[in-house]
Amino acid sequence: MADLKVSVSPRRVRLLVLDVDGTLTNSRHEVDAATCAAVARVRAAGIRVILATGRRYRDTLPVAARVGIDGPLITASGALIKRPTDHATVSRADFGAGVLEGVVAAIVAAGHEPVLYADSFADGFDFFCRGLPDPDAGQGSGAEGSLEEYLAVNRGLARVEPDLHRRPPAGVFAGFAMGDRTAMLDLERSLAAAFPDRLSLHTIRSPRYQGWMCEIAPARVTKWTGVLAVAEAWGIAADEICAVGDDVNDLPMIVGAGLGVAMGNGQPVVREAADMVVATHDEGGLVQLADVLVAAAPA
Repeated sequence: MADLKVSVSPRRVRLLVLDVDGTLTNSRHEVDAATCAAVARVRAAGIRVILATGRRYRDTLPVAARVGIDGPLITASGALIKRPTDHATVSRADFGAGVLEGVVAAIVAAGHEPVLYADSFADGFDFFCRGLPDPDAGQGSGAEGSLEEYLAVNRGLARVEPDLHRRPPAGVFAGFAMGDRTAMLDLERSLAAAFPDRLSLHTIRSPRYQGWMCEIAPARVTKWTGVLAVAEAWGIAADEICAVGDDVNDLPMIVGAGLGVAMGNGQPVVREAADMVVATHDEGGLVQLADVLVAAAPA
């Protein structure tokens, strides 16, 4: 196991917030037994544990069940928080008037396809798109085929709206476009310029598909805003929170938390911003962190 890198002394932690892909899951997209045991030890020490992920809510449920978490799930990078016990919505982000329409039109004008998230778990679908790939046709290769792959894998959770670019459905709280890194970074810059202070944007490598995702949410919506909403309801202060992640959408919570932790496999900018860097997701990073938190917990 890699050496622990620490720039601050561990402090009292009442809430541990875990990213999923690249943090809780290993490179095989599994939550291994050692990680489950580590989470159980943290909870047994009196520290609450929640998940904050870029995944859709439906995709997060089996991970939460695997590690025994039944508290609110912060999904879509903070844009949707739901309770797994009854699937009730705790909070959902909302685009300002006219913003989503402009964003979708800009995505299509740039030659990309919009995918828009809906709070529609009970209705059996998760997102809107303008069309689905022919199931009998082969998928494109590399980043150019990444959206086709995503839609093919998740076609049962899609609601097709061919006029999505003209009339986005009500209740959309976030979305994304998908392609190669350069194209997605260009899209992020163009959207930021066209809608100043109206959007929360980041471009990340898709952890389970080819290519990159330019993820789009209303302004000031991040994992950290979701974490703060849950923590406030539980009477937990920001400096009593430990947040762990590996990618740029984790930065707001890693910087904002009392103890920000980066995985050893994290992006360089994430490791640089963290108070602590643990081993990678394949080398027991969360087991290492559990040892630290449990040792610092009150007897």
